[in-house]
Amino acid sequence: MRRDEAILPFRGMTLWRIQLKLRKLRRAKIFISATTDPKWRPRDVTFVADVPPSHGPLSGLYASISRMRTSHLLALAIDMPWMSNKYLEFLCAEMEPACGVLPKIGDRAEPLAAIYPREAAIETAKALAGSDFSLQSSMRRYSS
Repeated sequence: MRRDEAILPFRGMTLWRIQLKLRKLRRAKIFISATTDPKWRPRDVTFVADVPPSHGPLSGLYASISRMRTSHLLALAIDMPWMSNKYLEFLCAEMEPACGVLPKIGDRAEPLAAIYPREAAIETAKALAGSDFSLQSSMRRYSS
């Protein structure tokens, strides 16, 4: 998309405002990952620049995992207005030490509605060093 999806309206509210309503989860920090710091970013949300050169969501995922100070990162794309606290709580309940949670619909992963352990930084760095920056491809390589 050639414009900031976060400011698109959905049912009378911008997508970024909808996502921030999910703050009810226990969390240490909220990151917004993008190539540039969005003007709409609330002050209590930390901007994390995609690792240059940006290779889409994979760059943002790596930058966020590298910046986190907790054991796990919940990655959530901005264009998921139907996401609920209940579903995110379900994902969090599935976490285990050093292990992520990767939902799948059929044979397709949902890598931007997933939980990544700190250890995923190694795998995302390997993917960025390659030539295929698709999260779907990365998830197929590193999940069963």
